[in-house]
Amino acid sequence: MVRCSHPLVSTTTAARSPSRKTTVFPPTIAWLASQEWSSGAVGMYGTSWSGFNSLAVAMRRPPALRAICSIFASDDRYADDVHYFGGALKQLDLVDWPLYMFLENLLPPVPSVYGEGWREQWALRMREVEPWVLRDLAEQTYSAYWKQSSLREDYGAVEAATMLVCGWADGYKNISLRAMAALRCPRRLILGPWSHASTETCLPGPNADLVPEMARWWDRWLRGVDNGVDREPPIVLFMRRPTRPAPDLRELRGEWRFEPGWPLERSAELPMPLANARAPGRLDGPTDELEIRGDVGWTAWISCAGGLPWGQPMDQRPDEAYSLVYEWGPLERELEVLGYPRLEVTVRSSAPVAFLSAKLCDVFPDGTSALVTRGLLNLTHRDSREHPSPLEPDRPYRISFELEVAGYIFEPGHRIRLDLAGTDWPNAWPPPEPVTLTVERAGSALVLPTLAGPPPIPERPSLPPPTREPHEIESSRGRPGPSPPTAVRPRATGGGRRWRSGTRARSASRRWTRGARGSARAP
Repeated sequence: MVRCSHPLVSTTTAARSPSRKTTVFPPTIAWLASQEWSSGAVGMYGTSWSGFNSLAVAMRRPPALRAICSIFASDDRYADDVHYFGGALKQLDLVDWPLYMFLENLLPPVPSVYGEGWREQWALRMREVEPWVLRDLAEQTYSAYWKQSSLREDYGAVEAATMLVCGWADGYKNISLRAMAALRCPRRLILGPWSHASTETCLPGPNADLVPEMARWWDRWLRGVDNGVDREPPIVLFMRRPTRPAPDLRELRGEWRFEPGWPLERSAELPMPLANARAPGRLDGPTDELEIRGDVGWTAWISCAGGLPWGQPMDQRPDEAYSLVYEWGPLERELEVLGYPRLEVTVRSSAPVAFLSAKLCDVFPDGTSALVTRGLLNLTHRDSREHPSPLEPDRPYRISFELEVAGYIFEPGHRIRLDLAGTDWPNAWPPPEPVTLTVERAGSALVLPTLAGPPPIPERPSLPPPTREPHEIESSRGRPGPSPPTAVRPRATGGGRRWRSGTRARSASRRWTRGARGSARAP
């Protein structure tokens, strides 16, 4: 793409294989910069894998690459992509994306574009293209394979002016604040409510048009226009407020604000000791034991999409029935959280391989539990994700790991809840064998990155409104599809918990119960 003699490279057709994806771009950038119609300043941008490419190429420092815009991408190819989550093998993402990409890589060249020899090129692809998933499964630790294109290894490598776009409902949001702290180039962050789709039409909103913001970035760093974008506060973010969860949630409550950078002077860590927490459904004691179920996690079943059928998180209570739950509050005043919550816990495992899932939730006065953020750790990675080591059964281990980045305002009357489980299904595969976890309350805590006082910049950002309307959800017959379950309410029973699901679909409501062993039956 060319705008006012300053080439912009859109990377939507690039491969995502770490060993292959960036080699073509430096020569392309050099060629663009050398053309008569070019000023010699080149920009690069893209969404998802194209955003990865923009970052990886910027790390190579092509002389003519002056600015990039990376949208919904990651600085950590191992931990914040479609492969592994806290050292555990991903499920939905790994099954979905590598498989259809393998098939796309086998498609024939377009004859009218490739010209003579397209059949031979197609035959070569069919013989030599390797399914990426095979290498992904072979590289189960943080090896050189992942490091070579992970910005987190060397933020200082990037000199081009960098604009990041991230979304709270997207799986690639962790780059946001840590990159703003570590990059040394001119940088800007727009962190909205969005999922892994167009910011104009995705669920959830509020939606915005990014094109004018990108144009301002290119004007400043490619054309030299003094438009002030480099003097504005570098962070534009949407702070979420409590919103009742729904798989098809249209819009989040919240507010846009500027921040002067990261980290913030008014940031402070707030430890929430497990020993001081209320533990619903359990007796007070020094330890809590949990027999791990493989199906816990489905109420927030994918971390990288906001549109149906891959819906947004629901009420978390069905999963909480089979988790260790710790609760603080109700709150008397607002509590703002911005940053990476951290879990510090002493835990014992009955097996040499075990996972620990942690979810931070907001509990409404009526009991609705809304997911704020999550984290997972393969406990064999407790000391190193490069050199994992098995657990010694029944030995206590001191574990510390970060949850995914969060920006949230807990409101008065709401409670803070921590859910601990041994799986996050179907985001990640469960551990390989049955396991029981024992958590020691003393000395264990959820540490929240809180903000004290109002934002130092009173002005509010105003992003351009969307130019397109959101797409309506349709069924396979072309008519508006039925809404998914909208309410899940727990009711105590003698053999466990009973959950009632309401739905606006034509089919009658059904009530399911779970017995003590978790078998499902319709009464």
